[in-house]
Parts: sequence; C-alpha cells; structure tokens
Amino acid sequence: MRLFRGKIPAIARDIVKVLREAGDIEVTDAEVGEVERDASAILNEYLKVEALVNEKTKDIMEQRRIDQQSFARTKRIVAEEMGFYTGDDGIDYLINQIIGAFMHSRFVEEVFAEDHVLRRKMIKVFREHLDIDKELDQEVRRRIKNLTEGTAAWETEYTRILEQLKRIRGLS
Repeated sequence: MRLFRGKIPAIARDIVKVLREAGDIEVTDAEVGEVERDASAILNEYLKVEALVNEKTKDIMEQRRIDQQSFARTKRIVAEEMGFYTGDDGIDYLINQIIGAFMHSRFVEEVFAEDHVLRRKMIKVFREHLDIDKELDQEVRRRIKNLTEGTAAWETEYTRILEQLKRIRGLS
C-alpha cells in the first residue's frame, strides 16, 4: 500500500469523522478542521521522510552500482537504518502518531476510547483509501492488455498510464 499526497486530506477527514461519530473522541464543530490539519501534518511529514529515504536509497544504489531490481531490498535496509517504517509497519506507525497527537492536542476535548479501539477504526479508514493501488493497477492492466507484460514497451506504457490516472484522480 502506498500513501498518496492527494489522499491525505480525505484520510484525515474520514479518521476524525469516524472517531467523532462513534463517540471515541470529542471535538467541537469549530475545531474539527484543526484536528484534521494535525492528522494531515503527520501524514505529510511521513511522505517527506519517505522521499528522503528514497533519495538516499537511489544515492547508495548509484554509488555501489546496484541494479534497479534491488531497489525494494535496499530501501528496506536504508529505512531500517533511519528508523523509518514502511508497508503495514508504516501504517501502524502513522496510527500511533495520530493517536498521540489526539492525546496531546488542545483541539481534542477528550479521547474516550482505548488505543486498540481507535487503532482498529483507523486501520479501516487507511485500508479504504490505500487500496486505491490495487484499483489503479487493475485499470492500467486493463488498458494495456494488448501488450506483453515484462517487455520494455509494457513497462513504459504501464508507467505512463499509471501517472496519467494518478493525475486524473488527483493522487500525484
């Protein structure tokens, strides 16, 4: 799963909405926007650090002349060295950060639910929004079904159409 910058406001909005409607957190109507901005700031910071990890990974691969097929493995090593969490661990990290922000925010009047309850509800919101990767992949594959997967033409066209779909859906 991948976090897209264009999805951040919707994720933050839905997290606050779900938790407020369930009575898990108490936030006045006037302060909902501030709580959403706090959650968005955490998600944006995660993307900023992820970009640094990607850049450092590329630099290391270039210096050591490592082929591109090793990008994921090299990134995992760099992320571990930097204390950065990816994949499902990244989602857990983000959820913990948001829960911590709710506990210390002057805009959240009260947190009524226990952490594991908040975590379970928030993970559902993340999964709804982050499963867009699968949808995009299916759509791209449907559009280029006439090309043979694994060929240079397929890779080029896959990347081009994926970027096009991201722009159309406001994900990039």
